Order: sequence, then structure tokens, then C-alpha cells
Amino acid sequence: MTVQEKQELALRIRNVRERIERAAQAAGRDASEIHLVAATKMNDAERVKYAISCGIHIAGENRVQELLDKYDQHAYDGADLQFIGTLQTNKVKYLIGKVSLIQSVGSIRLGEAIAKEAAKHSLRQDILLEVNIGREEAKSGLLPEELDAAVCHLCENPALHIRGLMAIPPIADQTTKNLSYFHEMHQLFVDILTKKYDNVNMDYLSMGMTNDFETAIACGANMVRIGTAIFGARLYGAAQQKA
Repeated sequence: MTVQEKQELALRIRNVRERIERAAQAAGRDASEIHLVAATKMNDAERVKYAISCGIHIAGENRVQELLDKYDQHAYDGADLQFIGTLQTNKVKYLIGKVSLIQSVGSIRLGEAIAKEAAKHSLRQDILLEVNIGREEAKSGLLPEELDAAVCHLCENPALHIRGLMAIPPIADQTTKNLSYFHEMHQLFVDILTKKYDNVNMDYLSMGMTNDFETAIACGANMVRIGTAIFGARLYGAAQQKA
């Protein structure tokens, strides 16, 4: 990275934190309760390391192979590592023991695969259940009406710990900024919270990205996944060609 690139990255991180603080204040919330996940997809190890040195505490990776490559380069040292992308059951084994949280558990089958692998290592894996809140055919995730049954089933497995919900709504409309979807997600979150399932702690409502995270915070998100606003638009060089 050049000196200028480092300065720009540090500035973007400060700007994002300021935006989070303003959004939290506007919603009457404490900004310290909002967890910022830096979406590190297609950013090389050097860039990720520098972001962490600038105060990024959570790195969220979308692709298993990319995570493994950067993990071997110690790119995530000093930060909590989470998986936030679409996950195939045959790749679960590569994540257990490396990531603290798998955010994108969008089916009972995937949850069971994670539990099976975690049990092999005598671990209890933290997960978020992904909700397909926009009911988009091209996206993974549980439909809202499937969520309760999934919670009931997966919470019985001692190798899993359900920590909350995650959603990737449709591309944000510039007027509404996904307001209705975020409200619906928050209601689902509250509904599960009030039912007090065993082995379920609704600690995280992960929703909101670069184009709509302020609206998500206004609707109750306490975890936002930010990529472009931190790392810039398509500044990925060789990493992009490799992906």
C-alpha cells in the first residue's frame, strides 16, 4: 500500500465510525453497542492488516478460500474473524476453529453440518440464522415463516449456539433504504427474544451495509457489515483477478 492509500483507508474508517455514531444518536442509542464488521472480501492481506491497525476489531470474510489464504498470511491477527458469505456444507470443515461466528446459516441442513463438524472438535459454534427477508429466489436464507421451526430444531444441538439473526435485503432503494425490511427483521428478532429458547441468546441483529446501514441502525441493528465505505470501490487489484 502507498502512503496515500493508507491515509485514505484510515480516513474512511473514521468516517464510517462517525456515521455510525450519528445514526445511533439519532435513534437514541449508544454507538458503543453497534458492532462494526469490516467486510474484507477481495482485499488483500496487507490492506486487511492495515485496517485492523486503524481500529477495525471484527473482520468478516465472504469466501472460504479467500479466508484460508489470508488466514495463513496472519491477515486477521488482532481482530475477531467471522464468516459472512454464502457457505456450502462441504466447506464448513475449513471454518471450524478459525471463525468465532458464522453469520450466514440459512438452512437447517447447513446448521446441522456446522454442528457435526464442531462436535468433532469438541467445540460449540456461534451462529446467526440468515433470513431471506426480501424473499428473493437467487438468495439463500430462511423465509420468515420458516425461522421459528429452524430455531426450535437447531437450538437442541449442543454443538451450536444461536446468537441472533442476519439479513441481506434487496439492493437498497435510495428513498426507503430498506426501511420496511429492517423493521420486519427487528420484529422477528424481538419475537424470538421474547420466547426465551434454551441455547439461544439473541445478542446480534446483523443487517445494514454501505448503502443502508444508518437506516438499519435506526431500526435496531447492532451489527453492520461495511465493505465499500471502508475499503473503497473496487480497489482490489490482483485480489480481484484471483477471486
